[in-house]
Amino acid sequence: MNKTAVCIISGGMDSALSAKIAEEEGYEIIALHFNYGQRTQQKELECFRQIAVNVKASEMYEIDLPFFEQIGASALTDKSIEVPIDGLEEGVPVTYVPFRNGIFLSIAASVAEKHAADALFIGVVEEDSSGYPDCRASYIEQMQKAINLGTKEETRLTIKMPLVAMKKSEIVQKSLNLNVPLESTWSCYKEEEKACGVCDSCRLRLRGFAHAGAKDPIAYQ
Repeated sequence: MNKTAVCIISGGMDSALSAKIAEEEGYEIIALHFNYGQRTQQKELECFRQIAVNVKASEMYEIDLPFFEQIGASALTDKSIEVPIDGLEEGVPVTYVPFRNGIFLSIAASVAEKHAADALFIGVVEEDSSGYPDCRASYIEQMQKAINLGTKEETRLTIKMPLVAMKKSEIVQKSLNLNVPLESTWSCYKEEEKACGVCDSCRLRLRGFAHAGAKDPIAYQ
């Protein structure tokens, strides 16, 4: 029996591995990407398209969410807020986009219901991430309950988060083992030509490669 999964793919390493795991588990992939006014929107879109081809996605959705820029309140969508580069921030960082994953999952549920999908895959990471509240396993589990309560009786979606308890070094190693095209992924919050190497996301990525004893294939400033 064929299985279908909607995979939320940002263009980053985590979501690329999550989609590859879905493919390895035998799911037909419906690739879903959001343009929400993030600083590296064009680069992330380019990476999404390459990742979607790599996992042989049967359909690709690119959805524009311009209201995130109107809301602001995040360094990713409001250029008046500097992206931190010193790694000293406490609490929820200014790169957190308010309730972004909740909105992404809600739209993904609409796509999944249209295609009678069995699962949603999201590449959230809890243990070694940036401290975003919408990346916690407990939160995603509650979203699964809410989505299944708010959809048709025959819609029974499982939200899969295969990376949630992994460290970045483990994500790097698993990606290498599964031949994820890491050269076609992007993590930098600031730049689109060459990664800055100093924002929180670049630091996490570089540390993960270092601990895995591997070289990052993307270019850095």
